[in-house]
Amino acid sequence: MQIVLLSGGSGQRLWPLSNEIRSKQFLKIFSGRESMLQRTLKQIRRTCEGAPVTITTAKKQETLIKKYLGEDFDLAIEPCRRNTFPAIALVASYLHDVKGVDSNEAVVVCPVDPYVDDNFFAKFPKLAAQISDEAPLILMGIEPTYPSEKYGYIIPETKENVSRVKMFKEKPNAVDAQKFIDAGGLWNGGVFAFKVGYLLDKAQKLLGTSSHAELKENYAALKSISFDYAVVEHEQNIKVVRYVGEWKDIGTWNTLTEVLDSNFIGQVQADETCENLHVINNGDVPIICMGLKDAVVAVSPDGILISDKVQSSYIKPFVENLDKQIRFMEKSWGTFKIIDADDTSLTIKVTLNPGSQMKYHSHERRSEAWNFIAGTGRIILDGVERVVKAGDIVEIPIGCKHTVIADTLLKIIEVQFGEDITVEDKILW
Repeated sequence: MQIVLLSGGSGQRLWPLSNEIRSKQFLKIFSGRESMLQRTLKQIRRTCEGAPVTITTAKKQETLIKKYLGEDFDLAIEPCRRNTFPAIALVASYLHDVKGVDSNEAVVVCPVDPYVDDNFFAKFPKLAAQISDEAPLILMGIEPTYPSEKYGYIIPETKENVSRVKMFKEKPNAVDAQKFIDAGGLWNGGVFAFKVGYLLDKAQKLLGTSSHAELKENYAALKSISFDYAVVEHEQNIKVVRYVGEWKDIGTWNTLTEVLDSNFIGQVQADETCENLHVINNGDVPIICMGLKDAVVAVSPDGILISDKVQSSYIKPFVENLDKQIRFMEKSWGTFKIIDADDTSLTIKVTLNPGSQMKYHSHERRSEAWNFIAGTGRIILDGVERVVKAGDIVEIPIGCKHTVIADTLLKIIEVQFGEDITVEDKILW
C-alpha cells in the first residue's frame, strides 16, 4: 500500500498566519509548536508502519516541506496548481514511472491536514483491502456530527461499515443536509483508494497521457478539475468505508480555535471580561484584549485579523482583494521578514540558521546593502570570500555574484535598491 498526501492550499482562510507559500499545514499551533503536517506524518508512521509516503505539492512549498519533515518521504512536485485530479494523476504516474510501483499496488490518497485521532489512519489498510474489479474505487465516509453545509455527502446503500455507494450530493443547505444524514449520509472527507493502474487509465482517457514526463511537461495546460468531478461522480462501482471518530476540517479560524491547546500564543494579555477568546500573536509587539467575546485575533507580519468567530469563516473574499506581497517567509536556510517597502527600495530582516547559506546568485536590476546585526559568518562576492560579523556593512552592486554562509545564527538587515524590485530578478550560479 502506498500513501499519498495532498499538500496544497492558498492560505486565504487562515490569513494572516497563512499565505500561498506558508499555508495552514505549516502553522506551528499544536502542543510543542508542532505543525499539522508534522502531526499527520507522525500519525501515519504510528498506524501504517512501513507504508511508503509520497507528498505531492506545488514547487513553492517544496523547501518548507523538506525543512519540516526532513527526507523520510518521497516528494512529487507539481509545476503549478491544477486542482486535485491532475495532482493525483501526476503522483500516480510518478509512483509508476519514477519509483517503479506496480500497476496493481493500492494507493490511498488523503489531504495532508485532517485533525483526527489515530483510528482514522488505521482505516487505510482496510480501504486498500476493499479494492476489487467490482469496486475499483473506495472512499472513506465520515460519520457526520451535524448538518454541515461545507461538505459533500456520500449516500451509501446500507448502514454497514462497508457499503456500495448509492449517490453523491454536493454541499447542500442545512435542511437538505439533515435529510441526507437521516438517510445515512456520510461526509466526503477527500480520502480515496484505488490501484495505480486504475488512475493511470483515467489519466490516459481524460488527460491524453499517463506518462509522468509528459504530464509534468504539459502540466500548466491541463484542465483544472477536482478528483470528485473528474472521477468519483462518473464511477458506477464505488464502495465507502465508514469512519466514526474525531475528524475536523480545520480550514477556518472558527474550527481551528476548537482544537488549540491554548487560548493565547505569543505576547498576549486579556482581562477577566473576555470570554471564548483566542489570540495568536506572531508579531513583535504585545497585544492587550479587553471585553472581547467569541472572537479571534491573529497577528503576523502579513497583517492583523480581528473577528467574531462565526464571521471569520467568511474571510476569503476580503483576502483576495489584498496586496498579495508575502511579508514573511520560511526558507531552508532561515527566514525573512519585510520591514519596509516603497517604489525604489525594500528593507528586509534576514535570519540564517547556523551552518546554512543562501544560493550563489546575482541580480540584474537591483543593488543591495547588507547590515549585519548579530552573529558571525562569511560572504562570497564574485568568488572572493571574507568574514563578516555584527556591525559590518556590505554593498552588493548590480550583477555581483554573492552568497552568505552563517557560522552562527546570523541576522542581517538587507536593503534592496532599484526601479524594478521583483523576486524574478535572480540568476543562480
